[in-house]
Amino acid sequence: MSATRIGFIGTGIMGGHMARQLAKAGFAVTVWNRSPGKAEALERFGVGVAAEAAEAARDADVVISMLSSGPVCDEVLFGTNAAVDAMQPGSTLVVMSSIPVETARRQGELAAQKGIRYADAPVSGGEKGADEGTLAIMGGGDADTIDALRPVLAPLGRVTHVGPVGAGSLAKLANQLIVASNICAVAEALLLAERGGADPARVREALLGGFADSTVFRQHGLRMIEADFVPGGPAKYQIKDTGTTLTFAASLGLTLPVATEVDRIFRGLVDNGGGDLDHSAAIIELRRINFR
Repeated sequence: MSATRIGFIGTGIMGGHMARQLAKAGFAVTVWNRSPGKAEALERFGVGVAAEAAEAARDADVVISMLSSGPVCDEVLFGTNAAVDAMQPGSTLVVMSSIPVETARRQGELAAQKGIRYADAPVSGGEKGADEGTLAIMGGGDADTIDALRPVLAPLGRVTHVGPVGAGSLAKLANQLIVASNICAVAEALLLAERGGADPARVREALLGGFADSTVFRQHGLRMIEADFVPGGPAKYQIKDTGTTLTFAASLGLTLPVATEVDRIFRGLVDNGGGDLDHSAAIIELRRINFR
């Protein structure tokens, strides 16, 4: 794949950084976003701005989607005035959004009917990883498609081929389950320290480098201590992922008790007005549960 023209759809919290990284790497990037201001902010990096998603996709070698959910991806990519309808046969659609496994598989089939290659390649690493180009990218699709995409995705982070179409989304569910569970465990630990009379900041410092250490503990533990809940990953998107995980697990005949409780905590946070806070605000919901 000699990909030089990239259509990038969805320039929100993470997508904007990703589009900037691609432009910085020398690709010709055209972006579209529902809120035009977020797309226009990228013009100073040499990025073109399209008025419609289909315009960003037209004549692109690779179209990358970083939209908020499966339904939004379906609407923008395959709905009325679909971006896919503007794509050329032989081009590639890369959905990097977190979407259900079944949605990725269905989209892959629809793209193939139009002669378009497809990969579901969700990411982990948050806004920091997107800003620094250090995302973990989980590639679902045939091996040739993922290999051809490596030069395009390299400025964004590290790509691992995890299996056929849908496997990327499945790997992301596994990632989100680990992250969400870890966030809740960190929140419980810091709440326990706080209530028990220890300084949570000192407890965090003491645990760094031990078995309890993790990226979540370092980054989100600090957020909890500093009460910094400006969203990198909004809680309302966390319940999208936990809900999708539980639904898919049920389809496999699995019961996931930890995931069920984690989902309940985040739903409580959202139901009590915390949907737009960072998912590290789980500690707020734990305080509400304990001190209401």
